[in-house]
Amino acid sequence: MLKQPPFKLIDLTHSLSPDISSWDGDCGFQHHLHHDYFPASLYQFRTHKIQMNEGMGTHIDAPAHCIVGGRTISDLDVNELIAPCVVIDVSKVASETYIASLADVKAFEDKYGLIEDGSFVIFYTGWDRYWQQPERYRNGLLFPSVSIEAAQFLLDERKILGLGIDTLSPDNPQNGYPVHKAVLGSNKYIVENVSNAASLPPKGSFSLCLPIKIKNGTEAPMRLVGIICNATV
Repeated sequence: MLKQPPFKLIDLTHSLSPDISSWDGDCGFQHHLHHDYFPASLYQFRTHKIQMNEGMGTHIDAPAHCIVGGRTISDLDVNELIAPCVVIDVSKVASETYIASLADVKAFEDKYGLIEDGSFVIFYTGWDRYWQQPERYRNGLLFPSVSIEAAQFLLDERKILGLGIDTLSPDNPQNGYPVHKAVLGSNKYIVENVSNAASLPPKGSFSLCLPIKIKNGTEAPMRLVGIICNATV
C-alpha cells in the first residue's frame, strides 16, 4: 500500500480558457488546435497553440511589473515562492467597493496571533465566486481591494514575502496603484485572481507559487498550490 504523504494539496488556481475575465475586458487568452489525431499519421498527437498576455488568470506580478530595474519573473528564487500562508477572510463584509483595512489585519491577529515574518498573505473577499461570470467578475473594474495602510503594515511590520487576492488586483484602479508600488517596490510579489482560498485555514498552511519561468517577464500565469499538513487538516 502506498504511504499517504504528510500533507494535503489545495489547488488555488483558476483554469485558463478563452472566456475568462481580464483587466482589459477582452478575452486575452487564445488556445487553438494546431495538430490533431490524424489516422494516416504514423504517430498520433494532438497539439495546440497558445496566445496570451502575461497577466492572465491566476498569475504573479514580479517587481519589474511597475518598478524600473526591478526583478523579473526569472529572477525570483524558488525558495521565496514557498511560504507560510495566511488567509485574511473579509468575505462577510466585502462588497465591490470594500477596501480591506489595517483594522481587518489587526482583527485577524487579535483572533489568530501575529502574522509571522516571511508569510504570503491572501485577502479572501469571496469575489472568486464570480469567476465563471467574466463581466460580473470584472465589474467595470470595481471589486474589493486592499488599503495601502494594510499593505504597508504587512511589509514593514510583518515582513511578508508576497500578497495575494481573489480579484483582478489588490488596488482600486482609481487610486494610482499604491499597493502595487509598495509591494513590488519592496522587492516582493503580488498574486492576483486567487481561487478557492476559503479551503485554506487562516494560518498553518503553506503556499507554493509555480509561475512559468519567463526570461525578462514582468508577470506570469502560474499554478498556485496550498499545502496543509495532515495534522492541521
